[in-house]
Amino acid sequence: MNQESLFQEEQLEACAARRVLVPYPIDKAYDYAVPADMSVNEGDYVCVPLGGREVAGVVWSSSAPSELRRDKGAIKIKSVIHKYDMRGMPEVHRDFIAWVAKYTCAPLGSVLKMALSAPAGLEPPKAVVGYRLLVDGHSQYTPKQQAVIDIMADGQIRRAAEIAELAGVSAGVVKGLVDKGVLDLVDIFNPSPCKNPDPYREGPELSDAQSVTADILSDQIRDRVHQVSLLDGVTGAGKTEVYFEAVAEALKKGKQVLLLLPEIALSNAFLERFRVRFGCNPALWHSHLTAAQRRVTWRGVAEGHSRVVVGARSALFLPYVDLGLIVVDEEHDGAYKQEDGVRYHARDMAVVRGHLGGFPVVLVSATPSLETIQNVWDGKYVHLHLSARFGGAQMPEVSAIDLREDKPEKGDFIAPSLRTEMIETLARGEQVLLFLNRRGYAPLTLCRSCGHRMECPRCTAWLVEHKGYNGHDHLNCHHCGFTVSMPKQCPSCSDVASLVPCGPGVERIEEEVRRGFPDARVMVLASDTAENNDQLRLMLESIRRGEVDIIIGTQIVAKGHHFPELTLVGVVDADLGLQGGELRGSERVYQLLHQVAGRAGRAQKTGRVMLQSFMPDHRIMQALVDESRDDFLQVEAEERKAAHMPPFFRLAGIIVQGRDERMALEVAKALGRCAPQGERIQTLGPAPAPMARLRGQYRFRLLLRADKQVNIQKVVLDWIAGIKVPSAVRVIIDIDPQSFM
Repeated sequence: MNQESLFQEEQLEACAARRVLVPYPIDKAYDYAVPADMSVNEGDYVCVPLGGREVAGVVWSSSAPSELRRDKGAIKIKSVIHKYDMRGMPEVHRDFIAWVAKYTCAPLGSVLKMALSAPAGLEPPKAVVGYRLLVDGHSQYTPKQQAVIDIMADGQIRRAAEIAELAGVSAGVVKGLVDKGVLDLVDIFNPSPCKNPDPYREGPELSDAQSVTADILSDQIRDRVHQVSLLDGVTGAGKTEVYFEAVAEALKKGKQVLLLLPEIALSNAFLERFRVRFGCNPALWHSHLTAAQRRVTWRGVAEGHSRVVVGARSALFLPYVDLGLIVVDEEHDGAYKQEDGVRYHARDMAVVRGHLGGFPVVLVSATPSLETIQNVWDGKYVHLHLSARFGGAQMPEVSAIDLREDKPEKGDFIAPSLRTEMIETLARGEQVLLFLNRRGYAPLTLCRSCGHRMECPRCTAWLVEHKGYNGHDHLNCHHCGFTVSMPKQCPSCSDVASLVPCGPGVERIEEEVRRGFPDARVMVLASDTAENNDQLRLMLESIRRGEVDIIIGTQIVAKGHHFPELTLVGVVDADLGLQGGELRGSERVYQLLHQVAGRAGRAQKTGRVMLQSFMPDHRIMQALVDESRDDFLQVEAEERKAAHMPPFFRLAGIIVQGRDERMALEVAKALGRCAPQGERIQTLGPAPAPMARLRGQYRFRLLLRADKQVNIQKVVLDWIAGIKVPSAVRVIIDIDPQSFM
């Protein structure tokens, strides 16, 4: 087909034009002519020519002939190639995309790209083989065959893999029942996940407090009002079962539901709970999905067939047909902030999506962010609080170990009192968790002869030592992935065997534990010890079955897991993170330690938490020991207010980066010379970023602080527009920055 056509004005009157937004970093939609035999409306997904390629886009609006580009008396525009045969993107979702683009100062097309993240889903799915039940089972079938028949007795058509998973059998058992004439083969042309969750399926019996809270959330859905609620409760209070009741109510009303989780590692136990409650798996959306899985899930959501999505932050941008509830679990988690590309905070954007769609949003946490709790204190959010653990389980006893007095043996990192408690816990047949939020063997390697420190050649970061098999140790950069074998001599002074590890990582704690507890079954649980999500699931199941005595873990084990036999949590370095100078440093340390403490004693056995610290009198340690979370947050709020910081003031970060340090610095200085300053707005910088070099890029930062009434986006855009920026330098805008690295 000829992709470029000339349309005279009278032709164009009879052949409507449309503005189509394409998923590229542009701020406007392009005009395209619509062939006379094609009906195209706003929101439709279309294929259009763009720069010699055929790309997918969304019809954003109509175009009038007078608005089109003229070329010597003719109107020269390209034509829509074809329209995809599927439902269009709802107006409310297009409004959401436009809102996010304006708020984050990102190109409109870049935000659309997040919504069109699986363009292959625009094509109709190919038929897959499905199975349906022909006859009921009876005594002639094996237990495994009968399990399949019981699953299929509801009359639904399912794929072999889904049947096998639900029945706990192999796919061969399913296919064997076809030969027996029990199951029949049918083509499934719409294999959308989570098509038929059962909202009427009976859930666990709730406590009185849970029932009251669940009724409040269900009433919000029945009333069809936008309301943001903080579902606040101690670890183990049963918050998930409460919001599952809200999910059930939304499904009864025919709505789609989005459940946001901060990390895919949290989803393993969660998915099993979802299956038990609703009789099927939810639709999943995260970065570990295959292209085929993303295609199927995306189309299932866009067509309205997939009813419940469980996903990471990007799931917020899927084009839902009729979204009726968003739940943001662990709403305080830093993983909800997107730190590259379009920089947005999924929790905050979820609140906006609920406002635009007119439905409830539930924020869930045992350690709410200061921003969220301040909205509760200001009366903007409803506060729903569960003050006790479910089933009568008690909160663990928390104590601080003063490492200045209770000193570990030379070369060790576990204090004598913690070691004694570990011995007693293991003697009772219970499990121990040693928590250290530091991967690898040692965070720093230096030369004891000349003091040289092993640093990443691409980043302002020390290389982290990792132990390998057969003595093949290596040094890793956890920021850019640079890896090098451990040198046999110092690269600075050439002294042999002079490089020594400084400080502990989880691998070094493992070495100490295996030496001190040779008969214990030990597992290290960190993001780099599980090769994939399936392996992580098996490791977690092994812990739950009691096949591990001592778990040594990073933040991957800190939240979302329930280990009934885990009664002792020892935090190896509770001070980690307190010296960084980050705005939210204290808050994040408190949240992380509170979450990991919550792993202890979640069943009937009493739990104990021991925090190793050189600052046992620090207000964070005392807040954990005294269970005085709200007092800690009140002090944090007062300090932020006095410092003119969020949530009481607005921030915008400006990052200038480039491979040429001088060029990047010149742009940063130029921005600094004309930076906005005044009574209601101040600009700090430029200064080298704390991570002054990252992946080979030199980085400089400026920070703009303003009253909440100031239109900070307009100020920033007008400011940057006045500076000429070379193509080799990038100027990045980060509205509401969460990190200053």
